[in-house]
Parts: sequence; C-alpha cells; structure tokens
Amino acid sequence: MNTINPKVDSYLVDGCGRCSYYQTPQCKVNTWRKLLVQLRRIVMDCELTEEYKWSQPCYTYNGNNVVIVTAFKEYAALSFFKGSLLKDPESILVAPGKNSQSARQIRFTELEEITDKEPIIKDYVLKAIAIEKAGRKVTFKKNPEPLPDELVETFEKDEDLKVAFEALTPGRKRGYIIHFSQPKQSKTRMSRIEKCRDKILKGEGMHDAYRASIKK
Repeated sequence: MNTINPKVDSYLVDGCGRCSYYQTPQCKVNTWRKLLVQLRRIVMDCELTEEYKWSQPCYTYNGNNVVIVTAFKEYAALSFFKGSLLKDPESILVAPGKNSQSARQIRFTELEEITDKEPIIKDYVLKAIAIEKAGRKVTFKKNPEPLPDELVETFEKDEDLKVAFEALTPGRKRGYIIHFSQPKQSKTRMSRIEKCRDKILKGEGMHDAYRASIKK
C-alpha cells in the first residue's frame, strides 16, 4: 500500500473547506465519512499515489489523474477522470452532468454497497489504471453546444472579446458556453457574459483562479 497523505486525513476529519459547513456536522464529508474511508482504502490497495487536489483526495498514476474520492450532498462517489473509456458491465457508471464527456462516477449512499461491491469497485479502478498506462485519451468534441444568441450578439459588438474567446483552449471555451447557456432569461445570460469578459480577455478559464489558489 502507498503512503497515506496527511492532507487527506485532515479532509476526512474536517471536510473540504469549500463552504460554510467546514468542520461542522452539516459538512457533506462528515455525512459520508465512513463510506469515504472505505473507498479510500480500496483505491489505495490499487497502488495509486494519494494526492490532495481541488480540496479532495485525488489518486494518480505517474502524475496523471485517475480517480477522485469525493462527497456530494446526496452521495459519496468515485469519480473517474477518463470514465467514458471504461467498460461498464455492471451498469454502475453515471455521468456527473448532461454535458460530461469524460468523467464518470460510481455513487454510494450505504456502506453495505461498498462492502458488497468491493471486488467490482477495485476492478473498475484497475481498469482505469490500465487505461492510463496505455496512454489512451478521451476525444473531446470542440464546442458541442451551440453558442448562445447573446454571446453571438456580443461578439458582433466586441471584436476583442471574440478574438480572445477563440484563442481559448477547447475546454475553457466549452466551460463558458455551458455557463452562459444555462439561465432561462436572456438578461441573466447577458449578465454572465459581461461578468466573465475580463477573464476571457486575459485568456483565463472560469475556474483558473480557484485552481491556482488550491495549488498554493
């Protein structure tokens, strides 16, 4: 078994610190602690390196992200970075969102689910490691979602913003498109575009600042 990471120990005791429930009984980590501990044990048995990224236990192979052990409000989960490449004979993989192209989760709400499925869970983790060893990549669609009308209209008036947006990486562009398209009201969509303008002009993604703060 690989060496445990003390930051993950703290996470399991105190929580992730990403909301006001940090170190309180209401923290979602506290709710699912027993399940998270068992998932951590199973993943560590697979000889991955335990790291702490995005305020969550993250397990890597040769520096590459493989799986995260994490807590949500309604369940604990294993989240595979390249889960869309995994075969799923047990039909237990779930896309975290309707626009998810790569990540897939196995969700748990009872400790017995983990105990009963431990060999299956471990098999999925080992298969995820094999995918990483083989160097397989997920083929992402470039902008699979259409640009919202408000963004198109903004580009017609703001050439600098259009040029900066087109220079972003596909992942960053996709993140903004999804963010801008979510609200039902045009006024709200336009407000989101205006709030993100400076970030786009700087070549930044929506969550770049947060990710940078986590690495410090």
